Amino acid sequence: MTSPHSDDGVSTVNPANGETLNYYPFLSDSAVHDTLRQVERGYEGWRAKSLGARLDLLHRFATRLRERKDELARMATLEMGKTISSARTEIEKCASVIDWYGQHAPALLRDKPMTVPVGKAYLSYAPTGIVLAVMPWNFPYWQIIRAAVPILVGGNGFIVKPAENTLGCGELLNEIARECDLDDVFMSVNLSREQTAHVIADSRISGVTVTGSVRAGRILAGIAGQNGKKSLLELGGSDPFIVLATANLDKAVDAAIAARFANCGQVCIAAKRIILEAPIAEAFAQKFLEKARSLTLQAPLSDDAFIGPMARADLRDGLHEQVRRSISEGAQLLLGGKAVDRPGAWYEPTVLAGITRHMTAFKEELFGPVACLIEARDVEHAISLANDSAYGLGASLWTEDAALAQTLAQRIETGGVFINRITASDPALPIGGVKASGYGRELTELGLHEFMNIKTVWAC
Repeated sequence: MTSPHSDDGVSTVNPANGETLNYYPFLSDSAVHDTLRQVERGYEGWRAKSLGARLDLLHRFATRLRERKDELARMATLEMGKTISSARTEIEKCASVIDWYGQHAPALLRDKPMTVPVGKAYLSYAPTGIVLAVMPWNFPYWQIIRAAVPILVGGNGFIVKPAENTLGCGELLNEIARECDLDDVFMSVNLSREQTAHVIADSRISGVTVTGSVRAGRILAGIAGQNGKKSLLELGGSDPFIVLATANLDKAVDAAIAARFANCGQVCIAAKRIILEAPIAEAFAQKFLEKARSLTLQAPLSDDAFIGPMARADLRDGLHEQVRRSISEGAQLLLGGKAVDRPGAWYEPTVLAGITRHMTAFKEELFGPVACLIEARDVEHAISLANDSAYGLGASLWTEDAALAQTLAQRIETGGVFINRITASDPALPIGGVKASGYGRELTELGLHEFMNIKTVWAC
């Protein structure tokens, strides 16, 4: 039930039942050239517009997102199994990031005075060109919009290659762009891997932003680097969810269930390694397991569904192999651990315990509904376990000791630390990682400036 490829295109498949939804041909090479030429021309006009004019058109885009929310949400549910309520929330979040930049961009793009020995100096912010985005399927609208909006606000052009199993979502965004007179600077296109490499190398592309696997991100960043292009990478993580003996246990358990199983566990910043300080480890595990047992798989179009299918059968099968290997390495299976015997990409909510550093479940990212419980001797051991990872995207830390939390937050090697709350992305906060999780930041002024020419002007 993987998205079937041909030399000419790809089919999308409904992961809830395995049925083919649609077939999307790759662009022809001549159409790729025409697309680049169209966006190049659009960019010249777009960069010449005032910031206010650009924000007005983007505000129209936000309005249309809200007006077409139900249609957009249904497409995401059909293509990747996201529950319909989660999909509707995702659309509203996309509109909210446009709202945020509409309010804050004028101040963030204003010339910044600098102190110099003589004369006067300032920094100005100018667009750099057209940015190519290669985006994943787990948040098929949010990932695209959170990348596109700051790039467009800054006066750049934007081309996105969506994930091959959510091409219908990309097509709907194209429709809205046309409705809002943005289709010359915002374009979703279905490219083959070879075409993607050629587009990155094209002189009309100034930068590349990638959210996806470590392997894919490094390949694309390598092509960008060989061609002197800037890249921004967000490559997932194995986020620690650290619960100390001083935590409010009930709140931590409830949060851990949401942080691990929302979106069927297919979230880059999900709680993938739940690290429990020894004095509360057993009590937490009992409460967590009780709540996990109450989770039920439901048709994702149902309004009350919390967990639907995984996005693709091959991803489900890969996750199951990681679970199988972990058990063979000594992990304890407390719940689930099996694919569901029905059409689609269904996998049982699963809980593994007794996880140690050498196990697959500790070392690799488990991108699905599998919770891994890890016991730490004490606080120092918990921080050591948290940092013993190739990844460094986000972390969640639970303790009622506020002073200790602030101290430990500085020691955790991730791009973000969330104290007594689950990891999240928000327009008002930058998101990004360190180590194998990538580099660069999206959202806020940091994301706005990532693909801009920060120009020094000094007059004497």
